[in-house]
Amino acid sequence: MIDLVQLQPRDEHNLQLEANVRPRDWVNPKPADRYNLVVIGAGTAGLVSAAGAAGLGAKVALIERELMGGDCLNVGCVPSKALLSSAHRSAAVRDAAHMGVHVDCGHHVAFSRVMERMRGLRARISRHDSAQRFTALGVDVFFGVGRFTGLDTVTVGEQTLRFSKAVIATGARAAAPPVAGLDSVDYLTNESLFSLTELPRRLGVIGAGPVGCEIAQAFARFGAQVFLIEAEHGVLPKEAGDATERVKASLLRDGVHIWCCGKQLTVSRARDGVRLQVGSHDQVHDVVVDRLLVAVGRAPNIEALSLDVAQVAHDTKGVVVNDRLQTSNRRIFAAGDVCSAYQFTHAADFMARIVIQNALFHGRARVSALTIPWCTYTEPQLAQVGLSERTAMREGIAIDTYTQPLDGVDRALLDGESDGFVRIHTRKGTDTIIGATIVAANAGDLIAHVCLAMTHGLGLKDLGSTIHPYPTQSEAIRKVGDQFNRTRLTPLVRNLFERWLAWTR
Repeated sequence: MIDLVQLQPRDEHNLQLEANVRPRDWVNPKPADRYNLVVIGAGTAGLVSAAGAAGLGAKVALIERELMGGDCLNVGCVPSKALLSSAHRSAAVRDAAHMGVHVDCGHHVAFSRVMERMRGLRARISRHDSAQRFTALGVDVFFGVGRFTGLDTVTVGEQTLRFSKAVIATGARAAAPPVAGLDSVDYLTNESLFSLTELPRRLGVIGAGPVGCEIAQAFARFGAQVFLIEAEHGVLPKEAGDATERVKASLLRDGVHIWCCGKQLTVSRARDGVRLQVGSHDQVHDVVVDRLLVAVGRAPNIEALSLDVAQVAHDTKGVVVNDRLQTSNRRIFAAGDVCSAYQFTHAADFMARIVIQNALFHGRARVSALTIPWCTYTEPQLAQVGLSERTAMREGIAIDTYTQPLDGVDRALLDGESDGFVRIHTRKGTDTIIGATIVAANAGDLIAHVCLAMTHGLGLKDLGSTIHPYPTQSEAIRKVGDQFNRTRLTPLVRNLFERWLAWTR
């Protein structure tokens, strides 16, 4: 859980962050007689729900027990991408000679300055999520633990809030995996990582998912010796195999030690750090690290809510909702990580928009209608939307696949970023896009073109007929469209064209 204790060091940036997202002198307002919407949790889903509803004229209360902004602002997207940006610059200087640029004096990463920059940017961005801003929007902001006391009531401290509708947006937190000895050592999670002020000389990372891969690469580029441990094969095991191999190769080039198919991992205290022992591909590795990051495992934040009192069904994965994000209590909805398999900021944002429609206006918007992309921000980035080849095969969906390697895209070659591809899947025999995988330096931006097409019913033919400025890497998407258009030139059609052109000479 995020709390004020973890806002370390107590410098001007963290003090400003605290003043915005959890003011120490805050006095909770007197509750209204009844609220159109009570929102529990001020992460992305909660903030969007509260701001959107208030903007439409609803009387809204927002309850937060820790820091407004949730994971994304405080211990997730914002601080991590600030670190990745610094790591990218470090790698660019390191590799500058390959581009004909010689940095004669070498380069040194001032890790304390990297972290200070991150804290400054986080504090600056926190104004958008601040208690003062939401109060100005007309939202009653309450700090404290929200707990259901009935089918339509929530308490915060000694105060009772009555509601017509409510939304649970309490998110999820890091949870320790069942690793032998892990409870005997001090370890980092994403909730404590960003309080570091000194670079660990040796960093162990358990879990080669998106967080593990991003942080492993960044810290390796900062100069740490990094050991990345994954129980399954390779890295990013939920993604397409050949795509993840590109990411793995990049991690290895940056010096990350990858121990995948990790068996019998044990953790123990050592005199000068944390000892890791693991079997990987018939080898036993035994290493001592200065700090250990656990980057696998999430648990929903539901324990303090008294959900049974409100007759809200829940399980180990979180709050149970239907396709319209309604819980078993028809007055109460949920959005974001507390109820979704898509634990992304942008997914939480759009789920909140569904809640506003369905809770306040008896709408029938469905989560299943959303087109939700995701991206791992390593170098290269790996972005995905819709079905992969593996998923389509598992679901028995016949597909056609079109792939454009980036070494056939001029701008990618010129930028020295040609180790990647754009791959788009369509329903067999049609240009209807059902999924895409992109591996590229800016895959997270490129995937948006495909998401737009999927959301608004544009086909691969339409992508092929869209003009892109030259030279850009987005031309890769147009080239994939060209591949589809060439399939339409069947032998029969070509024969007809040839006969017509011969006749018109």
